[in-house]
Amino acid sequence: MPNVCIPPPIISRLNHMAQYSQTYLDASFAALADATRRGVLEQLARGNASITDLADKFDMTLTGMKKHVGVLEQAGLVTTEKVGRVRNCKIGPYRLEEEIEWISRYRRVWDARFEALDRVIEQLKSRDKPDVRKKKSRPA
Repeated sequence: MPNVCIPPPIISRLNHMAQYSQTYLDASFAALADATRRGVLEQLARGNASITDLADKFDMTLTGMKKHVGVLEQAGLVTTEKVGRVRNCKIGPYRLEEEIEWISRYRRVWDARFEALDRVIEQLKSRDKPDVRKKKSRPA
């Protein structure tokens, strides 16, 4: 197989893309790590809401909810728009496709491991079964 030389500008771009992707994964997993933020996403999936409405729904201070929404907004999971004195929130454009693919890779690994374990268990079960072809006793 011939050695392939990748020019430094392409290597730099690939490294940047990997770092960019990793940054988004880190931001989205950090945002999703908190139960309140996951709840906010579920609430916004049902319909847009103001930060005040969300704070009331989750029984927390306005400042606390602003921080949660800010984390979700940085991850691209929520967008906000200020209308007068009210900041309205809605689901953001980021669809978690990279996160789903990352999780899917590990799911495939674990599925393969569990399938192998199932095969071993079946082999052990079949080895431990008594022989059903017992010899018939002859009448005396």
